[in-house]
Amino acid sequence: MQNRSDTADPLPERLRTLAATLLDAYDRGIEIAPPSARGHALTLDEAYVLAAALIRIRQQRGERLLGRKIGFTNRTIWARYGVYAPIWGAIWDSTVQRLEVPRARASLAGLVQPRLEPEIVFGLAQAPRSSAIEDVGAAIGWVALGFEIVQSLYPDWRFEAADTVAAFGLHGRLYVGPPVDFGSWHDAARDLAALELALTCDGRTIDRGLGSNVLDGPVAALAHLVAELERRPGMPPLRAGDIVTTGTITDAAPLVPGQLWQSVPSGPPAIARLSGLTVQTTD
Repeated sequence: MQNRSDTADPLPERLRTLAATLLDAYDRGIEIAPPSARGHALTLDEAYVLAAALIRIRQQRGERLLGRKIGFTNRTIWARYGVYAPIWGAIWDSTVQRLEVPRARASLAGLVQPRLEPEIVFGLAQAPRSSAIEDVGAAIGWVALGFEIVQSLYPDWRFEAADTVAAFGLHGRLYVGPPVDFGSWHDAARDLAALELALTCDGRTIDRGLGSNVLDGPVAALAHLVAELERRPGMPPLRAGDIVTTGTITDAAPLVPGQLWQSVPSGPPAIARLSGLTVQTTD
């Protein structure tokens, strides 16, 4: 795929001002009114132009792009948030932690209204040749369970789809569990779609979900992202080594310090290869 990130047009003044406002709120960990409530009336296309500009700004200040997060792939929660199609955002060396053991301490400092999402995470061995499922599967090097901490800069988690794209895809942090070789898995796409996952807090089950909740399966969710990037000018393409987290399997759960969260996978026998995660939240 050709990298078209250098061909983006300069931002209009309205979007340039909004980019500065969003980046300041993100850096300071504060709430702001969403663009849809500020008279900006962002379209989704404008929001992705803004997202591409924010990626460039963060790269220029020294952050390293590690891949993407896909949001709102879980159709069971669309009505809850009023967003009825997937969105995506960037993930960074400053926000991603790969774990050698399936346990982590997660500081909530600097996060705004944080929530926890258990997700399937992929590592790419190569750039996908196309968005065809076969090409997408061939590009995956490893798979792991992860916890994404999402956040909302907007009060009460109320927003339009374009607002979420502009606000960094709601990404806060990502904890990635021990990886499993994707190529050694006989039928990973089928098994991951059949994954059953329980999300617990302090030993109490908060929610349960299926891998098929995320656009019929995590591999299909990745294929959706590849197709989206192909049609969005100005976006860096996926590359070998990129990490992609594919969307929450359960509903997102509000976080406060002092909780012990666990993801407990089950389903087809091969799912036992994936390590469930444990995260202790702190200030």
